[in-house]
Amino acid sequence: MGPADKTPDHRARCQPYLLRLRLLARSEAGISQPLQIVAEVTEATGAVLAEVNRRSLAAGMFLRVRLNRLAAAADQAIAAARAEDFARMRHHLRRFDALTSAMWTVQDAVYDPRPARRRDPRVARPLRSDRRSA
Repeated sequence: MGPADKTPDHRARCQPYLLRLRLLARSEAGISQPLQIVAEVTEATGAVLAEVNRRSLAAGMFLRVRLNRLAAAADQAIAAARAEDFARMRHHLRRFDALTSAMWTVQDAVYDPRPARRRDPRVARPLRSDRRSA
């Protein structure tokens, strides 16, 4: 796996899209341009899905199930935006955000094992019984 496939790089590429989705999910005011909102939700969720999918192609069935859930949340958010049901759209965008975070957490924990940490020799050294007090 090359540097372009590291999870932090994926997060960085997705960040602008996720921020826009979070703004839409937190918006309490009436949305005046529903067609623009549909386009924004479609574009942003599609960009995030493409990044997550690229990362998880070789990861197996476990991540494939999570990816399917993520895609379903995106589809539901888009459908709600098209129906101009913005309360439901916000719900699905929050779910999409949570599923994206969970997906990256799993990728980090399972598929990006970090090298084992070396024990710091200065920490918790056992006392030597042969030491004499001065």
